[in-house]
Amino acid sequence: MKILVTGFDPFGGEKMNPSIESVKLLPDSIADATIIKLEIPTVVYKSLSIIHDAIQQYQPDVVLSIGQAGGRSDITIERVGINMNDFRIKDNEGNQPIDQAIFEDGPAAYFSSLPIKAMVNEIQKSNIPASISNTAGTFVCNHVLYGVRYMIEHENSTMKSGFIHIPFVPQQVVNKTNMPSMALETIVEGLTCAIRAIVENEVDIKTIGGKIS
Repeated sequence: MKILVTGFDPFGGEKMNPSIESVKLLPDSIADATIIKLEIPTVVYKSLSIIHDAIQQYQPDVVLSIGQAGGRSDITIERVGINMNDFRIKDNEGNQPIDQAIFEDGPAAYFSSLPIKAMVNEIQKSNIPASISNTAGTFVCNHVLYGVRYMIEHENSTMKSGFIHIPFVPQQVVNKTNMPSMALETIVEGLTCAIRAIVENEVDIKTIGGKIS
């Protein structure tokens, strides 16, 4: 199995982005799966174009994208991406689409095709906080979650894809009052657990993962 794992460059005034830093530190092989690492820009559509080129080059079985979610305290496995660009801030090339569909001919939403509950369970078994998230926001992270699934569906591929959000790392919150963070090495361990669950679970497990609000 080949898994393409992507991480973003820094954005929003941050000097680093733990998504790409954690991706760089992943083992080259996890549960006998080959890990292909890719940095993508925090830029609307360009991020998708670079992922598409990598898919054509490597022909992975899975595309797993990692993004920073400052303010979250745990590793969150995204369930769904929505067909909406509504950027609160500009991306790294100054784009700021408001209330625009990602793809005009796409459905309202795409669900992750990864075993999201098994991934959460595997991370938690290593005593690392993790949960399912039902919103990936409306910035470039959601853009990539939705856009990759759109590409896969329109190319009639059996490839699986999904998205994980990770917290800030400690050095990012030194001047951010009451902002949660997680050590980079803990994030890397959590992502490794999640990838192992992807390899080992063709079908997701049945367990409670929903939220009341």
